[in-house]
Amino acid sequence: MDKDQVAAVLEEIGTLLELKGENPFKTRAYHNAARTLEGLNEPLERLVAEERLSGIKGIGDALQEKITTLVTTGRLPYVEELRASVPPGLLELLQLQGLGPKKARKLHAELGVDSVASLVVACQAGRVAALEGFGEKSQSRILEAVAFRAQFASRHRLMAALAAAEPILAALREHPDVVQCSTAGSLRRWKEVIGDIDFVVSTRRPAAVLDFFVGLPGVRSVLARGETKASVTLDGEGIQADLRVVDDAEYAFALAYFTGSKEHNIVMRQRAIARGLRLNEYGLFRAKEETRDPALRIDCRTEDELYKQLGLDYVPPELREDHGEFAAAETHHLPRLIEWTELKGSLHNHSTWSDGRNAIAEIAAHAQELGLAYWAITDHSRASFQANGLDPQRLREQLKEIADLNRRFADEGSAFRLLTGVEVDILKDGLDLEDDLLAELDVVVASLHVPSGEEAENTRRLIDAAGNRQVHLLGHPTGRLLLERDAYKVNLQAVIDACAATGTWIELNANPYRLDLDWRQWQYARSKGVKCVVNCDAHRLEHFGFLRLGTGVARKGWLTRDDVINTLPLERLRKALAAKRAG
Repeated sequence: MDKDQVAAVLEEIGTLLELKGENPFKTRAYHNAARTLEGLNEPLERLVAEERLSGIKGIGDALQEKITTLVTTGRLPYVEELRASVPPGLLELLQLQGLGPKKARKLHAELGVDSVASLVVACQAGRVAALEGFGEKSQSRILEAVAFRAQFASRHRLMAALAAAEPILAALREHPDVVQCSTAGSLRRWKEVIGDIDFVVSTRRPAAVLDFFVGLPGVRSVLARGETKASVTLDGEGIQADLRVVDDAEYAFALAYFTGSKEHNIVMRQRAIARGLRLNEYGLFRAKEETRDPALRIDCRTEDELYKQLGLDYVPPELREDHGEFAAAETHHLPRLIEWTELKGSLHNHSTWSDGRNAIAEIAAHAQELGLAYWAITDHSRASFQANGLDPQRLREQLKEIADLNRRFADEGSAFRLLTGVEVDILKDGLDLEDDLLAELDVVVASLHVPSGEEAENTRRLIDAAGNRQVHLLGHPTGRLLLERDAYKVNLQAVIDACAATGTWIELNANPYRLDLDWRQWQYARSKGVKCVVNCDAHRLEHFGFLRLGTGVARKGWLTRDDVINTLPLERLRKALAAKRAG
């Protein structure tokens, strides 16, 4: 196991001990040890092999032994025994928003709750409201959390779907009987949340390809297997994956049809009918009635050729939502969408100074390895105490570290630069840090972390932040957490209008749980001249990969390179940052 896998096991042990009511100092030791491991600057395997765990603060003898066992064997009997001692339904309770180990333990001990189903029964009977420390509001929120979870039970975040789909797609491409293949459906359209994963393959030997698909590593179970389609459940999150096989002459039509969306396909079929044709998943036919007669099919070897037959420019999959793409494709006004390789860096990221897992020097080295031009360090401000937010003194100390590193880069002849910054909390009465301190920073991200329940108040706070000359961009403006928490109540049109008036940028937060601002809002923002910043909100090195994810969603929002600030080279970016402050 690597450090992240071991850290996850330690976190689980801490949670299981909390559920069992163990000494809080003991449970905290496991949680702290997990955070310590996540922040290591060298491989855990090396520390174990060289017997250097004892030199890490907070890692005592007992933890050293467990960590060593996990790294060397991949198993730990202690955690397996703990799992067996806790009703599995209790862990399920922890997936509900706002329900932590202490409350779950109390519900189990006093009401016998051992599953989400029994929790709902207890709430409906009013027994949870009568429990000390809960009340009517808590009971109501629990039922809301259960309903929210049930609503999205079969839904999956885009990042998880991509991670599951890409190795399967790579394997299909290598198969000798596969001629062409692609993902389809909502995944190919880069929807932020998807139901299942669709693959389309052209082949002369469908049975061989279907056999190969259902036997791939990572297939948990086979749901169905026919002559042209197979459905499986995958390991991990249990995502369903469907494969459809067609002959090569049908491939372009099948790919377009199964990519969707439903709304886009309806308009495509209507355009075919208006031309005296019929369009379905088998082809575009010279016929007035539904058919799949090959003799009547118009030859289209690519989707591009299909769109041309219907009087349209090729519509990228991300735009196929019937959100204006047909008018643009008819008049040759579809934008050239941004590519993720055009991004030069990210302007919202965290380090070990707050709740990040990597030191600034390590972050800079990784950014340089990836060929990026710049990377902003924007740790939390002091109001985010739970994230170890920075007060003015600590922030100024961080500025010195960054200045030292940038001098070293210059001496080494590197063009890469770290940018100073902060993610400053938007409080009820203004920003969490003073303007004179914010003026010393390269980048200021203003974020609302503790919203009001009132739309007008949240909107006012965001608009006020946009009106501050020291603020360059609004971070994750709706605060949503996909499949976990709804967006804050905000009048987004009013916020976008305020950003347009003040020259403030809006973030597209590329964290797979956020993808905020939502793609549906970017066409309006773009029409008002508001610039986007695709940011990783990185808390560890692995999060650099979010640049690709965020760019896919930016494409879905019709954004081009010119619409996204962090496509600018460093000197032009500095001028843009200065222009905001000049007003």
